[in-house]
Amino acid sequence: MSIIVASDGVELYAEAHGEGTPVLLSCGMCTTHVNFRPQVAPLVEAGYRVVLWDYRGHGLSQSPAEAEAYTLEQVVDDLGRVLDWGAPGAEPAVVGGLSFGGLASLHYALAEPDRVMGLLLIDSGPGFKNPKALEGWMAQVERTASYLETRGARAFVESRAGITAVGLRPELPAAQAAADAIAAQNIPGLAHFARCVAGPAPPVIDQLAEICAEALVLVGEKDEPYLRAAEVMAARLPNASHVVIPGAGHISNLEETAAFNQAVLQFLARVAPRGS
Repeated sequence: MSIIVASDGVELYAEAHGEGTPVLLSCGMCTTHVNFRPQVAPLVEAGYRVVLWDYRGHGLSQSPAEAEAYTLEQVVDDLGRVLDWGAPGAEPAVVGGLSFGGLASLHYALAEPDRVMGLLLIDSGPGFKNPKALEGWMAQVERTASYLETRGARAFVESRAGITAVGLRPELPAAQAAADAIAAQNIPGLAHFARCVAGPAPPVIDQLAEICAEALVLVGEKDEPYLRAAEVMAARLPNASHVVIPGAGHISNLEETAAFNQAVLQFLARVAPRGS
C-alpha cells in the first residue's frame, strides 16, 4: 500500500499487487477499493499488476473539508497520479471501473489516450446528456448525500440502496467486507463527492467515437438502469465488446465473481497477453 499526494496536497490511498501490465480499477461512488478485492488474486495469477485506490473523500484517502476540493477535473488528475505510481515510466495500462469509476475512466482516456491500452467499463454509463435525465440523476445523488448525512454509511449500506454498493447478495463474505469498509467512511467527504463530482459529471457520449482503445463493456443482467447505457457505449466505442453477466445486478463483480473474472481475463488476454 502507499499514499499518493494529489496536486492539491490531499493524500490518496493506493495499493498494487503483482507484476505485468497494470490494471487500474476505480470503484463506484460511496464504495471503496475493498469492493474490488475478489479480482486481485485471479488477475495477479494471470500475470497482471492490479492497482486499487480510493477517491478523495472515500475509504482510506483523505477527506478535505472544503467542497471546492471536489471536482471531476481534480478526481481525474488524482486517477492519473495513482496510475503514474502504479505504472511508472508512462507505461500504458488497462483502466476501468464500476459505475462512476467507469465514467471517470472514460474522462481519463479522453484526456490521456496514450496511457490507456484498454478500458473496463463495468455497470456504467457515459453520463447524462438529456436535461430531464440529468435532473433525475442529480435528485438521486442529493437523496443519497442527504441520507448519508442523516443516517450514516452503515444505515445506507444496509438499506434498499445497499444493492448499489454491495449488490444483491450481501451475505457473501466479499460483500460483507465491502460493507464494513463502506460503513467506516467519512460522511462529509462522501456527500461532497456526490454533490460536486458524481452528480454534475459531464457526459462523454458524443466523444466516445474518439476513444480508440479496446474496451470491454460489462453489465449485470439485472442492472436495469444501466443495460441501455451499456448498449450505447458498446455501439459508439470503435473497439468495444459487450458482455452481460447472467444473474448479476449493479455490483456484478461481487455478485457473480466467477463469471465476471472470466470475462475480464478473456478481455485482458486479447489486450495484453500474459500481462506482457
